[in-house]
Amino acid sequence: MDKKERYKKFIEYFSIHRPVAETELHFTNPFHLLVATILSAQCTDVRVNIITPPLFKKFPTPQSLAKASYEEVFGFIKSCSYPNNKSKHLVEMAKKLVTDYKSKVPSDVDELQKLPGVGRKTANVVAAVVYNQPVMAVDTHVFRVSSRIGLTINARSPLETEKQLVKNIPEDKIPIAHHWLILHGRYVCKARKPLCNECGITEICKYYAKLKVQ
Repeated sequence: MDKKERYKKFIEYFSIHRPVAETELHFTNPFHLLVATILSAQCTDVRVNIITPPLFKKFPTPQSLAKASYEEVFGFIKSCSYPNNKSKHLVEMAKKLVTDYKSKVPSDVDELQKLPGVGRKTANVVAAVVYNQPVMAVDTHVFRVSSRIGLTINARSPLETEKQLVKNIPEDKIPIAHHWLILHGRYVCKARKPLCNECGITEICKYYAKLKVQ
């Protein structure tokens, strides 16, 4: 099976079997998603969704968070990973949103990356989820699953993975394909014990093909 056919079957399968695929982070506006995505680095969505309701109740807007102290924010997010750094990033991000962007979360990936605590993956998540931009956020799930299936070849970094996926997935499918890969990696194509017997795309999967040969 060549690359073009593999991508075609991948898109066809998930378009039928998972026509709706969304982030599992809870949010009500672009600012809340930005905060939640910053918190989700090296942390589970489940944990972030526990942390954010009281955080958002106390600091519902960029203006309110910009006035907070690092210590105040730390008290709300201390149960997530790297709370010290994230406390500082969140406050400084909010300050920059207020002063440079009139409290509006930008839609441009490059502009998003100018915000403290926002790397390429976080910027792509916000741009794709909020603004439906054709960008691919690559986390550990996307990196692993795309390589296992054979959608990417010899991609040694998230950026290489992103470039290959964006090049081969139709532009209008890129935002949802990001969620297809994440959810498939989270619940089926797990890191240590992939559930190949529950997978619907084994016919196109290079990893599964190797298992059958062994």
